Amino acid sequence: MRRVLIVCLALVSLLVSVDSYAQLSRKKIKKNNRHIAHFKGKKRGFDPAKKYNSLGVSLNAMNYYGDIAPLPNRISTDLAFTRPALGVSFTHRFGPFYQLTGGFTYGTLAGSDAESADPNNQGSSYRYVRNLSFRNRIKELSLVGQFDLFPNQGTYISRVRWTPFAFVGIAAFHHNPQAQDASGEWVDLQPLGTEGQFAQLNPTDVNYGIEPYKKIQLAIPFGIGARFRVNEVVDISAEFGFRYLFTDYIDDVSQNYVDLSLLTPEAARFSYRSDLVNPAASERVAAIMANTSTSLTYNGQPIVNGFGSEHPDNMRGNINDRDIYTMTTIRVTYILGKTFHRAKFR
Repeated sequence: MRRVLIVCLALVSLLVSVDSYAQLSRKKIKKNNRHIAHFKGKKRGFDPAKKYNSLGVSLNAMNYYGDIAPLPNRISTDLAFTRPALGVSFTHRFGPFYQLTGGFTYGTLAGSDAESADPNNQGSSYRYVRNLSFRNRIKELSLVGQFDLFPNQGTYISRVRWTPFAFVGIAAFHHNPQAQDASGEWVDLQPLGTEGQFAQLNPTDVNYGIEPYKKIQLAIPFGIGARFRVNEVVDISAEFGFRYLFTDYIDDVSQNYVDLSLLTPEAARFSYRSDLVNPAASERVAAIMANTSTSLTYNGQPIVNGFGSEHPDNMRGNINDRDIYTMTTIRVTYILGKTFHRAKFR
């Protein structure tokens, strides 16, 4: 009887121990599952395995700010001349807050005094009489650093749903301003020297010492945006950026008029276009065009005073305000490189 009692007590003790162990195991499993579900990587440092690359394509809208704008101020632009641009990019994620993007963009800038300047407005009637226009096809290579507001401490799979960001970088671009002749053909303006770049100017001329501008220039892109996660491997972002330029010749306009007799016939034709303006556009335009210089003529007509002749006050553009262009971007990116690697939960 005593032996039976000892055996029964041993069995009860064993069952209690097993049940306690099972309960502890279940709690531990649940805790581990919760840990895995909320895993976002180490907080200390950025695991190299969590760096990844992505490819992107973008649709952009380009706008121009410069001398051929509706009004003589830096923030004046004509939204009717917004032009599309296409871009491709490659991005490398370096850390939880930042990434580096290299990109190529191809697009067009354009402007026209006749279409943008109001002939009835005192601030823009002069530009209407100037009657210059251009287009410029931009080919831009850029390297831009992007800095996120919300960090991504985990893998690409657990990246944040969305984040605002700022960006800044360096860019090199090729440009080639053109204008249309009477037949509608587009003519390259840089080789003509419409402001006397290839003419024999006098030392007393305002534009004396002017040199041809380069078609390859540098720019500083900067701006803001927001990126949104679509699924595990696709993001979409919206960006708005400026291009600070080191040239004032995106539109082939920067300094003063020179005497047309010093230019080649083709350069003179694109330097001075006030002879093509209809005085009936407004009373202001008629008054400006009636004030002619009787000592100088072009195509048998007196040159409008203030246009097409050398004088410190005869400004074709404003050399003190460099041109700017902006880019509004919608970009879709596809994550690659680390896409096929599985996150390691520790």
